[in-house]
Amino acid sequence: MPAALEEVSKLAGPLDGVRVVDFTTMIAGPYGTMILADQGADVIKVEAPLRSDHARRAGYGQRHFAAAFVNNNRNKRSIAVDAKAPAGRDVVLDLAASADVFVQNFRPGVMARLGLDYDDVRRVKPDIVYVSLSGWGEAGPLAHKPVYDPIIQALSGLATVQAGSDDARPRLVRTILPDKLTGVTAAQAVSAALFARERGGDGQHVRLSMLDAVVAFLWSSDMGGQTFVGKEVDVAAAATFIDLIYDTAGGYISVSVMTNDQWRGLCHAVGHPEWLADERFKTPAGRDRHADARLDLTQKALLAKTAAEWLRILDAAGVPCAPVLTRAEMVRHPQVAASGVVVETEHAHAGRLRQARNAARFEATVPELRRGAPQLGEQTLEVLGELGYPPKRINALLEAGVVTAPGRSQTRRELRTQPRPLQLQPRREPPRRAGDLVVEGRGCGPPPLRHFRGVPTSSADGRRRPSGSGFAAQRCRRRWSSRPPRATPAGPRIAAPRKA
Repeated sequence: MPAALEEVSKLAGPLDGVRVVDFTTMIAGPYGTMILADQGADVIKVEAPLRSDHARRAGYGQRHFAAAFVNNNRNKRSIAVDAKAPAGRDVVLDLAASADVFVQNFRPGVMARLGLDYDDVRRVKPDIVYVSLSGWGEAGPLAHKPVYDPIIQALSGLATVQAGSDDARPRLVRTILPDKLTGVTAAQAVSAALFARERGGDGQHVRLSMLDAVVAFLWSSDMGGQTFVGKEVDVAAAATFIDLIYDTAGGYISVSVMTNDQWRGLCHAVGHPEWLADERFKTPAGRDRHADARLDLTQKALLAKTAAEWLRILDAAGVPCAPVLTRAEMVRHPQVAASGVVVETEHAHAGRLRQARNAARFEATVPELRRGAPQLGEQTLEVLGELGYPPKRINALLEAGVVTAPGRSQTRRELRTQPRPLQLQPRREPPRRAGDLVVEGRGCGPPPLRHFRGVPTSSADGRRRPSGSGFAAQRCRRRWSSRPPRATPAGPRIAAPRKA
């Protein structure tokens, strides 16, 4: 069974006391800052009230929380602030002045237009570690262009590497490797920059592009043909035509042999000791040169028994092997359970979650699972209070729509376009049953409906109108069933007001 939340250590993580301003969206930046948060840093996620992180609305979700968001933003606090407004920019700069690290992943030039680039932040925090993440970098013909993970896979050569040969049709890696690799690299770079500062150095500007992260990653094992200057290989041929995934009489397994002892064990295990006398396979170099023939023979032999049978036989012979698991099977595998990498936690809003903890295990400064991914602006008031903002100033920011908090405010656009308060449209609800949870008071309504598709409703004059925002509907009475919710639960129907 996965490790329970109750088993998480009470000790602070290794980055306890470090404050990070997370001005990033999507996956690469949020994943990197979540690593820092998991390791104890106080990460404060800054989002725009009207255009929050797109990951909040992407893919599968429960109770208005998408899996892509909760899996990249745990252990963070959230402040919703309009950085384009002068007062909002001041809030972000005040927050930066209290921080050790500032991370942003906007295209080059955007932060300068906002007045929040490295020079702007350094004026209020001279020793800041400022991290700029981008797709292409700051220079070059593509620097100004938007980019997503598949685009980087294409240009970096990764899609060709995945194909196996320059002559084969390129193939994408079926996970967003450039995004996540950039996040891991960013987290390592932040820790290195903080360590340099602690040793008497200054803060600094750290620049990292997705393209650079992938190219550096590939060079470790996939760029041998381009390593020796003047001896480059123009067209890289596939090392083998067969993946190390083998079909059996029942199921798939992976088998990999490198040493002479492992090769000997495989030959005897599959009942072909004569392979040992084959001149092609007597040395590791020979087995590599004739990999296609070797793997073809191995595949034919493995069709004689089921995956479970072969795993027992190969394991006894000392041959590295493993079953090929689905994602659901992996979660329940005894080795994964023994490592404790999969944990279950109770999210205050999304319910029971299963996630992977931070992979690195620290003996003395053990990371904590302190909180789940936040609602938009969930800690806005808390963070402003920590910055020393008096209640009068906080209320003024709320009323102007510069900052927002669940159940406390409308955005500036709503204040401008909706002169009358929104009214809840009556709707039928299923009969209340035993076990249902009734929530009343502030913040009990749904998050802003711009995160989900609105439902056309009838207004007071009988005409059909699109649903409006949910900010003014936060003070409501909502009934949530204890049954597992659907991916996109329907919120209260909201009728847009008649214009005066």
